[in-house]
Formats: sequence, structure tokens, C-alpha cells
Amino acid sequence: MPQDIEFDLPFALRISPALEAARRRNLDWVQQRHLVLGDPSLDWYRSWDMPRLAAYGFPYAQGPELDLCTDAMAFFFVFDDQFDGPLGLAPHDVARLCQGLIDIVHGAQPDTRADPCSIAFADLWRRCAEAAPRGWVARVAHEWEYYFAAHAHEAINRRRGVPSDMEQYLQVRRGVAATALPLSLGEHAAGITLPAAAFHSPQLRIMRDIAVDITLMCNDVYSLEKEEARGDMDNLVLVIQHAQGCSRDEAVAAARDEVHQRVARFQHLADEVSGMCRQLALSHAQRAAVDIYVDIMAAWIVGYHTWQTQTLRYRAALEILPGSGPGHFENVLGR
Repeated sequence: MPQDIEFDLPFALRISPALEAARRRNLDWVQQRHLVLGDPSLDWYRSWDMPRLAAYGFPYAQGPELDLCTDAMAFFFVFDDQFDGPLGLAPHDVARLCQGLIDIVHGAQPDTRADPCSIAFADLWRRCAEAAPRGWVARVAHEWEYYFAAHAHEAINRRRGVPSDMEQYLQVRRGVAATALPLSLGEHAAGITLPAAAFHSPQLRIMRDIAVDITLMCNDVYSLEKEEARGDMDNLVLVIQHAQGCSRDEAVAAARDEVHQRVARFQHLADEVSGMCRQLALSHAQRAAVDIYVDIMAAWIVGYHTWQTQTLRYRAALEILPGSGPGHFENVLGR
């Protein structure tokens, strides 16, 4: 069982003290936005424990900031499941539907008759952009656009029926995993603004890619059975097995090695960050913001990993919903 694979992630796990309050508010939010309807869907959603993911991944967040992170996590997973059925095999339909959400990023407003995903996302985007620095909003708008647009290419890959090469896999997987967005939400929650020269330094740019890759690669191992049953091709284990012509066990072991190599690289780069800050002559406050940002990345890596080893979303998925059918109880994305 891939869910039994262990990864060595040497980062300290913390948890927000505001978990239970966020749990109550998130349950209200997903029901008020009609993302989760009916008792079976509600029970299944509760078993994922999205608030715990947010409390682990953003341990410094409380109040409205933790609520935003929690609601964003809920949106990601409910939205993702909409493509586990027939829709996920129709790239043109996926592109059309996702364009409507991209339009919201760029100023469109859904009316009251819009689908639940559009209404929920409009609320998320409004809360993201409120009082946020203009540079952050511009960057995060692009990250949301990438996230939505990548779903059409995931559908193309499903139709092809065989995994792509590693480079193309990463381009699509990094998009649909949305894992750059939690790092930006972490900045928002921590209330920091990094100098552009530091944010775009080689060290932090590579560390961001690594933080993204570690979370999605570990997830690919744990969700392998769920994704393979539904025809997903953008999974690291399947990519390795196809490219190397190896056994399933060998592919899982190779995926684990990919993660551990990235962990070592992340730690090595983290050691270079203080020197980079000195060379840029950053102020004490600017250096503190960079240190917090490094901590944000590490907290997300270990927080997401810990949550996915505990949630029933992957362990019980094929028992709750049929493997060959949609991965959701209700259609909450307009067709």
C-alpha cells in the first residue's frame, strides 16, 4: 500500500491554536456556498479534515487569516474532485469552465445564478486581494490563472492514456496541485512583504519549486491507487514506471528518492539564505521577513505531509466513491 510509505521530512510540525474555531467557521462556509450538500457529502468532507490541514500548514495563522487558508484548502479539494468523472476527459469543456474562474481573477463578477464554485472562488479572491500589497496581488492572480488553466492539460493527459515525461508532468502537476498558492497564502497570513531582490533570489526561487515538488510528489505516492483507478496520468509513480520500465515497487522507491534529494537540496539552500541577505544589505526587518518566509515553506511541507498521512481522503476514497465514477457526490461546477 503506497499509503504506508514513509518520508523523512526533518522539519518541525506545529499547529495553530485556533483550529477548532476555524473548523466551525469552515463548515458553515462550505455549506453556505453550496460546495458541500447533503449528509453523505458532508460526512465525506468532514473526513478530509481541511481545517487540520490549514492549522498544520499555516501554524502561525489565526482568525480571518486562518479562515481564508482553511476555505482555500476546501475549495482546492472540492474543485479538484469535479474532474474525476466524465468532465475530466473533455479538455475543451474543462478549459471553458476554468476560463470563467480565470475571468473572476481579472475582475469579472459572477451573478447570483452562477455555480457554487464560481461564487465560492469570487469570495476567496476578494478576501485574498483586500488590503494586500499590489505586487502580491499581481503575482497571486497569475498563480490562480496557472492553477485553473492547468486542469485542461490534465484532461488532455487523461485522454492520452499514458504518462508524459518528467518535465511535462511537472509543468502540469505543479499547476493542478496549486502548491505555489499556499506559499503565497502563507505570506498573506504571516503579514510579511519580501524585498523583490530577495524573493527572486536563486535560493528562494529554487526552494519554492522544491517545496511545491515535495508536497505534490509525496501526495502522488499516497493518492496513487485513487488516481490510477480514475485514469489520472499526472502521477510521479506512473511517470517513473512508464519512463524506466520498472516495477511498481521500484517506481515508488524512486519517487521516495526524488523527495529525499529535494529535501537535502532545500536544507542546503536554506543555509545560503543568510549570506544572500548580507550581500543584499537587507535591513534587520527585511532579513526577519525572509527568515519567516523560509519557515513558511518548511511549515507547509511538513504540515501538508502530516495531514495527508492522517486524512481518510486517500485511504478510504475507493470505499466511499466508486473508482470508475465521479470523485464527488454533487456537481458544484457549472456544466
